[in-house]
Amino acid sequence: MKNADATMMKYIAEIPDQFAESLQFDYSFTEKYKRDYFNILVSGVGGSAIGGDILRIIAQHKTSIPIAVNRNYDIPAYVNENTLFLAVSYSGNTEETIASVQKASDKKANIICITSGGKIAKMADLMGWGKVILPGGLPPRAATGYLFAPLALILEEIGYLPGVNGEIQETIKILKYIWNDYGLSAPAEENKALSIARELKRTIPVIWGAQGATEISALRWKTQLNENTKCLAYYNVFPELNHNELVGLEIPDSLISQMVAVFLCDNHEHYRIKKRMEITQNLIADKIKKVIKVNSQGESLMARIYSLCYIGDLVSVYLAAEYDIDPNPTHMIDYLKEKLADV
Repeated sequence: MKNADATMMKYIAEIPDQFAESLQFDYSFTEKYKRDYFNILVSGVGGSAIGGDILRIIAQHKTSIPIAVNRNYDIPAYVNENTLFLAVSYSGNTEETIASVQKASDKKANIICITSGGKIAKMADLMGWGKVILPGGLPPRAATGYLFAPLALILEEIGYLPGVNGEIQETIKILKYIWNDYGLSAPAEENKALSIARELKRTIPVIWGAQGATEISALRWKTQLNENTKCLAYYNVFPELNHNELVGLEIPDSLISQMVAVFLCDNHEHYRIKKRMEITQNLIADKIKKVIKVNSQGESLMARIYSLCYIGDLVSVYLAAEYDIDPNPTHMIDYLKEKLADV
Protein backbone atom coordinates (compact mmCIF):
# COMPACT_ATOMS: atom_id res chain seq x y z
CA MET A 1 0.00 0.00 0.00
CA LYS A 2 1.06 3.61 -0.53
CA ASN A 3 2.20 5.78 2.35
CA ALA A 4 -1.16 7.58 2.47
CA ASP A 5 -3.05 4.32 2.78
CA ALA A 6 -0.56 3.05 5.35
CA THR A 7 -1.17 6.14 7.48
CA MET A 8 -4.87 5.41 7.80
CA MET A 9 -4.11 1.72 8.36
CA LYS A 10 -1.79 2.74 11.21
CA TYR A 11 -4.64 4.69 12.79
CA ILE A 12 -6.92 1.66 12.48
CA ALA A 13 -4.28 -0.66 13.93
CA GLU A 14 -4.10 1.61 17.00
CA ILE A 15 -7.84 1.63 17.77
CA PRO A 16 -7.54 -1.28 20.28
CA ASP A 17 -4.88 0.77 22.07
CA GLN A 18 -7.33 3.68 22.31
CA PHE A 19 -9.72 1.45 24.24
CA ALA A 20 -6.90 0.29 26.52
CA GLU A 21 -5.70 3.83 27.13
CA SER A 22 -9.24 5.00 27.91
CA LEU A 23 -9.32 2.55 30.82
CA GLN A 24 -6.49 4.56 32.40
CA PHE A 25 -8.06 8.02 32.16
CA ASP A 26 -8.98 9.86 35.35
CA TYR A 27 -12.72 9.65 35.97
CA SER A 28 -12.66 10.90 39.57
CA PHE A 29 -14.68 13.97 38.51
CA THR A 30 -17.72 11.70 38.10
CA GLU A 31 -18.21 11.65 41.87
CA LYS A 32 -20.11 14.93 41.75
CA TYR A 33 -22.35 13.60 38.94
CA LYS A 34 -23.69 10.61 40.88
CA ARG A 35 -27.44 11.14 41.11
CA ASP A 36 -30.66 9.99 39.50
CA TYR A 37 -31.26 11.42 36.04
CA PHE A 38 -34.40 11.39 33.94
CA ASN A 39 -32.48 11.06 30.67
CA ILE A 40 -29.02 11.14 29.10
CA LEU A 41 -28.20 13.01 25.90
CA VAL A 42 -24.99 12.59 23.90
CA SER A 43 -24.37 15.56 21.59
CA GLY A 44 -21.93 15.34 18.68
CA VAL A 45 -21.73 14.95 14.91
CA GLY A 46 -19.78 12.84 12.45
CA GLY A 47 -17.09 10.63 13.95
CA SER A 48 -17.76 12.17 17.34
CA ALA A 49 -21.37 10.93 17.33
CA ILE A 50 -20.86 7.26 16.46
CA GLY A 51 -19.69 6.49 20.00
CA GLY A 52 -22.94 7.94 21.32
CA ASP A 53 -24.93 5.74 18.96
CA ILE A 54 -23.13 2.61 20.15
CA LEU A 55 -23.62 3.73 23.74
CA ARG A 56 -27.35 4.15 23.07
CA ILE A 57 -27.67 0.60 21.74
CA ILE A 58 -25.68 -0.99 24.57
CA ALA A 59 -27.54 1.04 27.22
CA GLN A 60 -30.91 -0.29 26.05
CA HIS A 61 -29.96 -3.59 27.69
CA LYS A 62 -28.46 -2.10 30.85
CA THR A 63 -30.34 0.96 32.07
CA SER A 64 -33.96 1.98 32.48
CA ILE A 65 -33.55 5.64 31.50
CA PRO A 66 -33.44 6.73 27.85
CA ILE A 67 -30.19 7.66 26.12
CA ALA A 68 -30.43 9.66 22.91
CA VAL A 69 -27.97 11.16 20.43
CA ASN A 70 -28.21 14.75 19.27
CA ARG A 71 -26.63 15.82 15.96
CA ASN A 72 -27.79 19.41 15.77
CA TYR A 73 -27.33 22.99 16.89
CA ASP A 74 -30.55 22.76 18.88
CA ILE A 75 -31.41 20.38 21.72
CA PRO A 76 -34.64 18.60 22.64
CA ALA A 77 -37.15 20.47 24.80
CA TYR A 78 -36.88 17.83 27.54
CA VAL A 79 -33.30 18.78 28.43
CA ASN A 80 -33.21 20.31 31.91
CA GLU A 81 -31.55 20.01 35.32
CA ASN A 82 -32.45 16.30 35.37
CA THR A 83 -30.47 15.60 32.17
CA LEU A 84 -26.93 14.26 31.96
CA PHE A 85 -25.53 15.98 28.86
CA LEU A 86 -22.42 14.43 27.31
CA ALA A 87 -20.81 16.82 24.81
CA VAL A 88 -18.49 14.98 22.42
CA SER A 89 -16.26 16.83 19.96
CA TYR A 90 -12.87 15.43 19.10
CA SER A 91 -11.53 18.79 17.91
CA GLY A 92 -13.43 20.74 20.53
CA ASN A 93 -14.45 23.23 17.85
CA THR A 94 -17.46 21.55 16.22
CA GLU A 95 -19.91 24.39 15.79
CA GLU A 96 -23.06 22.28 16.15
CA THR A 97 -21.81 20.79 19.43
CA ILE A 98 -20.69 24.16 20.79
CA ALA A 99 -24.15 25.60 20.10
CA SER A 100 -25.90 22.62 21.68
CA VAL A 101 -23.77 22.64 24.84
CA GLN A 102 -24.41 26.36 25.30
CA LYS A 103 -28.15 25.70 25.16
CA ALA A 104 -27.82 22.76 27.55
CA SER A 105 -25.97 25.03 29.97
CA ASP A 106 -28.77 27.61 29.74
CA LYS A 107 -31.22 24.86 30.69
CA LYS A 108 -29.05 23.85 33.67
CA ALA A 109 -28.22 20.37 32.38
CA ASN A 110 -25.41 18.43 34.05
CA ILE A 111 -22.62 18.64 31.46
CA ILE A 112 -19.54 16.50 30.87
CA CYS A 113 -17.23 17.13 27.89
CA ILE A 114 -15.15 14.60 25.94
CA THR A 115 -12.69 16.38 23.66
CA SER A 116 -9.04 16.83 22.74
CA GLY A 117 -9.18 20.57 23.45
CA GLY A 118 -10.51 23.58 21.57
CA LYS A 119 -13.39 25.81 22.60
CA ILE A 120 -15.31 23.06 24.38
CA ALA A 121 -12.38 22.30 26.70
CA LYS A 122 -12.14 26.02 27.51
CA MET A 123 -15.88 26.14 28.21
CA ALA A 124 -15.56 23.14 30.54
CA ASP A 125 -12.74 24.83 32.47
CA LEU A 126 -14.65 28.12 32.71
CA MET A 127 -17.89 26.48 33.87
CA GLY A 128 -16.35 23.81 36.09
CA TRP A 129 -17.79 20.92 34.07
CA GLY A 130 -16.28 17.47 34.19
CA LYS A 131 -14.12 16.65 31.20
CA VAL A 132 -11.99 13.96 29.60
CA ILE A 133 -9.14 15.32 27.50
CA LEU A 134 -8.26 12.97 24.66
CA PRO A 135 -4.96 12.69 22.78
CA GLY A 136 -5.21 14.84 19.66
CA GLY A 137 -3.86 14.70 16.15
CA LEU A 138 -6.19 12.10 14.60
CA PRO A 139 -9.02 12.38 12.10
CA PRO A 140 -12.16 12.04 14.27
CA ARG A 141 -13.24 8.91 12.39
CA ALA A 142 -9.93 7.29 13.42
CA ALA A 143 -10.45 8.12 17.10
CA THR A 144 -13.47 5.88 17.66
CA GLY A 145 -11.99 4.15 20.72
CA TYR A 146 -11.36 7.47 22.42
CA LEU A 147 -14.79 8.76 21.45
CA PHE A 148 -16.72 5.78 22.81
CA ALA A 149 -14.90 4.11 25.69
CA PRO A 150 -14.79 7.19 27.99
CA LEU A 151 -18.55 7.66 27.52
CA ALA A 152 -19.23 4.09 28.64
CA LEU A 153 -16.77 4.29 31.53
CA ILE A 154 -18.24 7.58 32.75
CA LEU A 155 -21.68 5.99 32.90
CA GLU A 156 -20.25 2.93 34.64
CA GLU A 157 -18.66 5.18 37.27
CA ILE A 158 -21.93 7.05 37.78
CA GLY A 159 -23.80 3.75 38.12
CA TYR A 160 -25.75 3.44 34.87
CA LEU A 161 -23.71 0.92 32.85
CA PRO A 162 -22.39 -1.89 35.05
CA GLY A 163 -19.80 -4.22 33.60
CA VAL A 164 -18.54 -2.15 30.68
CA ASN A 165 -14.93 -2.30 31.90
CA GLY A 166 -14.86 -6.03 31.23
CA GLU A 167 -16.65 -5.60 27.91
CA ILE A 168 -14.05 -3.07 26.81
CA GLN A 169 -11.31 -5.54 27.64
CA GLU A 170 -13.04 -8.21 25.56
CA THR A 171 -13.45 -5.69 22.71
CA ILE A 172 -9.71 -4.98 22.78
CA LYS A 173 -8.96 -8.69 22.37
CA ILE A 174 -11.46 -9.15 19.54
CA LEU A 175 -10.15 -6.13 17.61
CA LYS A 176 -6.59 -7.38 17.92
CA TYR A 177 -7.66 -10.78 16.58
CA ILE A 178 -9.33 -9.09 13.62
CA TRP A 179 -6.24 -7.00 12.91
CA ASN A 180 -4.11 -10.14 12.92
CA ASP A 181 -6.49 -11.83 10.48
CA TYR A 182 -7.33 -8.87 8.22
CA GLY A 183 -4.56 -6.32 8.73
CA LEU A 184 -1.67 -5.48 6.44
CA SER A 185 0.43 -8.49 7.45
CA ALA A 186 -2.33 -11.02 6.78
CA PRO A 187 -1.86 -13.14 3.61
CA ALA A 188 -3.87 -11.56 0.80
CA GLU A 189 -5.51 -14.84 -0.19
CA GLU A 190 -6.86 -15.28 3.37
CA ASN A 191 -7.75 -11.64 4.05
CA LYS A 192 -11.54 -11.38 4.05
CA ALA A 193 -11.55 -7.57 4.39
CA LEU A 194 -9.38 -7.23 1.30
CA SER A 195 -11.56 -9.73 -0.55
CA ILE A 196 -14.71 -7.76 0.30
CA ALA A 197 -13.05 -4.52 -0.82
CA ARG A 198 -12.24 -6.04 -4.19
CA GLU A 199 -15.83 -7.25 -4.57
CA LEU A 200 -17.13 -3.76 -3.78
CA LYS A 201 -14.97 -2.07 -6.41
CA ARG A 202 -17.02 -0.37 -9.14
CA THR A 203 -20.29 -1.19 -7.37
CA ILE A 204 -22.84 0.64 -5.25
CA PRO A 205 -22.35 -0.67 -1.69
CA VAL A 206 -25.52 -1.00 0.38
CA ILE A 207 -24.94 -2.04 3.99
CA TRP A 208 -27.78 -3.72 5.85
CA GLY A 209 -27.80 -4.31 9.59
CA ALA A 210 -30.56 -4.98 12.10
CA GLN A 211 -32.38 -2.66 14.45
CA GLY A 212 -30.90 -2.61 17.93
CA ALA A 213 -27.88 -4.83 17.25
CA THR A 214 -25.94 -4.14 14.08
CA GLU A 215 -27.60 -0.93 12.90
CA ILE A 216 -24.73 1.27 14.10
CA SER A 217 -22.18 -1.08 12.56
CA ALA A 218 -24.00 -0.59 9.25
CA LEU A 219 -23.93 3.19 9.70
CA ARG A 220 -20.19 3.02 10.48
CA TRP A 221 -19.52 1.01 7.30
CA LYS A 222 -21.45 3.58 5.29
CA THR A 223 -19.66 6.61 6.73
CA GLN A 224 -16.21 5.01 6.47
CA LEU A 225 -16.82 4.17 2.82
CA ASN A 226 -17.90 7.78 2.31
CA GLU A 227 -14.92 9.37 4.07
CA ASN A 228 -12.08 6.92 3.42
CA THR A 229 -13.04 5.58 0.01
CA LYS A 230 -14.81 8.76 -1.20
CA CYS A 231 -17.61 6.63 -2.66
CA LEU A 232 -21.35 6.77 -2.25
CA ALA A 233 -22.68 4.06 0.04
CA TYR A 234 -26.01 3.52 1.75
CA TYR A 235 -27.30 1.71 4.79
CA ASN A 236 -30.59 0.52 6.22
CA VAL A 237 -31.84 -1.88 8.88
CA PHE A 238 -34.02 -4.94 9.21
CA PRO A 239 -36.94 -5.24 9.71
CA GLU A 240 -37.71 -1.69 8.52
CA LEU A 241 -36.13 -2.12 5.09
CA ASN A 242 -38.47 -5.05 4.41
CA HIS A 243 -41.36 -2.60 4.56
CA ASN A 244 -40.08 -0.13 1.96
CA GLU A 245 -36.54 -0.33 0.52
CA LEU A 246 -36.96 -3.93 -0.60
CA VAL A 247 -39.79 -2.91 -2.93
CA GLY A 248 -37.52 -0.26 -4.46
CA LEU A 249 -35.23 -2.84 -6.03
CA GLU A 250 -37.05 -2.78 -9.33
CA ILE A 251 -35.88 0.27 -11.27
CA PRO A 252 -33.62 1.52 -12.69
CA ASP A 253 -32.37 -2.01 -13.23
CA SER A 254 -29.10 -0.80 -14.81
CA LEU A 255 -28.09 0.77 -11.48
CA ILE A 256 -29.54 -1.93 -9.25
CA SER A 257 -27.53 -4.55 -11.12
CA GLN A 258 -24.38 -2.77 -9.90
CA MET A 259 -25.42 -2.93 -6.26
CA VAL A 260 -23.70 -5.14 -3.69
CA ALA A 261 -25.60 -5.78 -0.46
CA VAL A 262 -23.48 -6.40 2.62
CA PHE A 263 -25.46 -8.17 5.34
CA LEU A 264 -24.03 -7.59 8.81
CA CYS A 265 -25.00 -10.68 10.78
CA ASP A 266 -25.06 -11.45 14.49
CA ASN A 267 -25.64 -14.87 16.06
CA HIS A 268 -27.66 -13.26 18.86
CA GLU A 269 -30.12 -11.76 16.41
CA HIS A 270 -33.84 -12.46 16.83
CA TYR A 271 -34.69 -15.63 14.91
CA ARG A 272 -37.30 -13.73 12.85
CA ILE A 273 -34.62 -11.25 11.73
CA LYS A 274 -32.43 -14.15 10.62
CA LYS A 275 -35.35 -15.52 8.63
CA ARG A 276 -36.01 -12.10 7.08
CA MET A 277 -32.38 -11.89 5.97
CA GLU A 278 -32.58 -15.34 4.41
CA ILE A 279 -35.78 -14.59 2.49
CA THR A 280 -34.52 -11.16 1.44
CA GLN A 281 -31.31 -12.64 0.05
CA ASN A 282 -33.34 -15.06 -2.05
CA LEU A 283 -35.58 -12.25 -3.30
CA ILE A 284 -32.77 -9.99 -4.49
CA ALA A 285 -30.20 -12.56 -5.65
CA ASP A 286 -31.03 -12.17 -9.35
CA LYS A 287 -31.50 -8.38 -9.18
CA ILE A 288 -28.19 -7.18 -7.70
CA LYS A 289 -24.56 -7.99 -8.35
CA LYS A 290 -23.80 -9.84 -5.12
CA VAL A 291 -24.72 -10.45 -1.48
CA ILE A 292 -21.89 -10.55 1.05
CA LYS A 293 -22.38 -11.72 4.62
CA VAL A 294 -20.13 -10.56 7.45
CA ASN A 295 -20.50 -12.14 10.90
CA SER A 296 -19.85 -10.42 14.22
CA GLN A 297 -17.27 -11.77 16.66
CA GLY A 298 -17.19 -11.85 20.45
CA GLU A 299 -19.64 -12.45 23.28
CA SER A 300 -20.64 -9.03 24.64
CA LEU A 301 -22.81 -6.73 22.55
CA MET A 302 -20.05 -4.14 22.63
CA ALA A 303 -17.46 -6.51 21.19
CA ARG A 304 -19.87 -7.76 18.54
CA ILE A 305 -20.80 -4.26 17.38
CA TYR A 306 -17.20 -3.11 17.27
CA SER A 307 -15.99 -6.25 15.52
CA LEU A 308 -18.23 -5.41 12.58
CA CYS A 309 -17.27 -1.73 12.68
CA TYR A 310 -13.58 -2.66 12.65
CA ILE A 311 -13.90 -4.94 9.64
CA GLY A 312 -15.72 -2.12 7.85
CA ASP A 313 -12.89 0.29 8.68
CA LEU A 314 -10.40 -2.09 7.07
CA VAL A 315 -12.59 -2.67 4.02
CA SER A 316 -12.90 1.08 3.44
CA VAL A 317 -9.12 1.61 3.34
CA TYR A 318 -8.48 -1.46 1.20
CA LEU A 319 -11.12 -0.22 -1.22
CA ALA A 320 -9.51 3.24 -1.30
CA ALA A 321 -6.25 1.52 -2.26
CA GLU A 322 -8.06 -0.40 -4.99
CA TYR A 323 -9.27 2.92 -6.40
CA ASP A 324 -5.83 4.51 -5.88
CA ILE A 325 -7.42 7.13 -3.60
CA ASP A 326 -5.82 8.76 -0.55
CA PRO A 327 -8.19 7.90 2.34
CA ASN A 328 -6.95 10.65 4.64
CA PRO A 329 -8.20 14.04 3.35
CA THR A 330 -11.86 15.06 3.31
CA HIS A 331 -11.62 18.05 0.99
CA MET A 332 -15.35 18.64 0.56
CA ILE A 333 -15.93 18.72 4.33
CA ASP A 334 -12.99 21.10 4.78
CA TYR A 335 -14.32 23.37 2.04
CA LEU A 336 -17.78 23.40 3.61
CA LYS A 337 -16.35 24.34 7.01
CA GLU A 338 -14.30 27.17 5.45
CA LYS A 339 -17.37 28.60 3.73
CA LEU A 340 -19.45 28.33 6.90
CA ALA A 341 -16.72 30.18 8.81
CA ASP A 342 -17.24 33.14 6.47
CA VAL A 343 -20.94 33.38 7.29
